[in-house]
Amino acid sequence: MYPELGQLALILALLLAVLLSVVPLAGSLTGRDNLQAFARPLASGMFVFIGLAFAVLTHAFVTDDFSVAYVANNSNSLLPWYYKFSAVWGGHEGSLLLWILMLAGWTLAVAIFSRRLPAVMISQVLSVLGMVCVGFLLFIVITSNPFDRLLPNVPADGADLNPLLQDFGLIVHPPMLYMGYVGFAVAFAFAIAALINGRLDAAWARWSRPWTTVAWAFLSLGIALGSWWAYYELGWGGWWFWDPVENASLLPWLSGTALMHSLAVTEKRGVFKSWTVLLAIVTFALSLLGTFLVRSGVLTSVHAFASDPERGTFLLGLLAVTVIASLALYAFRAPVVHVRSRYGSLSREVFLLLNNVLLVSATLLVAVGTLYPLVLDYLELGKLSIGEPFFNLTFSPLAVATGLLLGAGIFSRWKKTDGGWLARKLLWPLAISVVGTTAVMIGYGGFKPWAFLGIFAAMWVTVATFWDLWDKSSSRKGRLHGLKRQSRSYYGMVLGHLGLAITMAGATVVSNYGIERDVRMVPGDVATVGDYQFAFRDIGARQGPNFTAQYGTFDVMLDGELVSVLHPEKRQYTVGMSVMTEADIDAGLFRDIFVAIGERITDEAWAIRLQYKPLVRWLWLGSLFMAAGGFLAIADRRYRIREEADKKVPAGTAAPEPGSATSAGAAS
Repeated sequence: MYPELGQLALILALLLAVLLSVVPLAGSLTGRDNLQAFARPLASGMFVFIGLAFAVLTHAFVTDDFSVAYVANNSNSLLPWYYKFSAVWGGHEGSLLLWILMLAGWTLAVAIFSRRLPAVMISQVLSVLGMVCVGFLLFIVITSNPFDRLLPNVPADGADLNPLLQDFGLIVHPPMLYMGYVGFAVAFAFAIAALINGRLDAAWARWSRPWTTVAWAFLSLGIALGSWWAYYELGWGGWWFWDPVENASLLPWLSGTALMHSLAVTEKRGVFKSWTVLLAIVTFALSLLGTFLVRSGVLTSVHAFASDPERGTFLLGLLAVTVIASLALYAFRAPVVHVRSRYGSLSREVFLLLNNVLLVSATLLVAVGTLYPLVLDYLELGKLSIGEPFFNLTFSPLAVATGLLLGAGIFSRWKKTDGGWLARKLLWPLAISVVGTTAVMIGYGGFKPWAFLGIFAAMWVTVATFWDLWDKSSSRKGRLHGLKRQSRSYYGMVLGHLGLAITMAGATVVSNYGIERDVRMVPGDVATVGDYQFAFRDIGARQGPNFTAQYGTFDVMLDGELVSVLHPEKRQYTVGMSVMTEADIDAGLFRDIFVAIGERITDEAWAIRLQYKPLVRWLWLGSLFMAAGGFLAIADRRYRIREEADKKVPAGTAAPEPGSATSAGAAS
């Protein structure tokens, strides 16, 4: 009975989504307040019924209800309870239901936290979100029903969850990633609503910015968690493989970063309006493209779901309708936008525009590298593999250029910046960055051109950020008072830029100075990697809840002293008889020591992977800084707006010129 209740809840949610997409929009276009008033109750009801469906599916997993086909295919009675819970989104149907739950949650959040916005605007925003919900609810009801039954032939037990997904990282990674993916639907909805009512002004940008920023912060966390999971779970020791599914999440992150910066200029200076709206549309379209790639069956990946052509066709149609309709509205409405603001060639506006150019170029590069092989294969023009060498060669220069531009742009001013003043301002940060980069490279044992560029860019951003912080803390009442005077938005910018620098430093150092060896070892052997010695002591066995494992014991020594004892495993899962590698890692802030057991070569000999990974943790530490910066920025008090204040700003005009601290924060 419970699965049928879940199915009924999805159908009722679909009906409410249809009403949400039609009734408030009609009210906003006809000026009928009574119809607009339905927006928030409909959004709340839709969330309640989708939440009920998700709770029913979760109950089916926890209680081992193998009469539900999705549960039987993705769970097992031996599975620990916490993996039964995460198995809810371990396959296509459940992960799609989680996606829809997140979308309904974002819609409800907009309904709750936008009560001071004009009724017309919020009605249109919620209606657009309702339309997106209709598309995905139709998708799950028609092609991906998670409540299909296996009656009367109910299996005695389930097929088990993919062993790769039986990990803590996959408990938290999908929800974080989906929060980011789906969050960009809110930015899209605000952009479409602005196009409908013609209010492409500073108030619109200010309403949209917090939602865009928090979605970007969640997506940053989701991508970092996915990278962390791949690093320790897949047994390769790599942190980014340029896998098409990884690229699918990177694409909206890159365009979303450009969107955040463009919104800052639109809010503060009233320029880039049409471009900002286009970025909002493109970012959400890339989120839908990622959904299509992962769930259509066009890709083969450990991250991908589903291989049903019907699902791929439906998603492709949904993507096409969304993109064509939104671009048609954009083409009709955007040309009427007029911009009167002027700015010089060295202004902050220009630096942020160049920032957008680099980020969009990187987005196009990753998109072409990801999609071009798929298009060739679909057209039967041959098979082509584009992998890590191509992306590293083309993406790295754009990343370095972005860092160099960012460091210079921090000191620029709105409207106009004196070139001589800017050059003098950059002199000391430049000198300190060169000295610091040289010291780092000497410490790691040698000069490498790409390493120099990457480390210098990271050092440059770091020094410029702290230099700017020192300048802005200047006050007659002391440095502490000067620091307290700065806005949360500004400190969010500081954390975000420092996070980018930390990530760039980690990626550069581990890529250029990391060491790995694949060796044949028997108990008693000692292998050397860099300055570390690995002594293979013995092989043991242990029994897990749903697997058996052979584990090795390795003593890791540095200069004759014991550093760590590691126990990598080779697991065989009981139900599917899958064999998995579980690496063991001695983690540290400045280096990781990584050991993984490969295949058994003889009765005693094993293939062993040994790695020294300097600064690899900085990759994820930087992501945490960036996400924290995003969350801090949205706490800025200027986002607690009053409807009356925004009504005083005529459509198409910029907000009053901000103070230096606030304007600097807006550039984040």
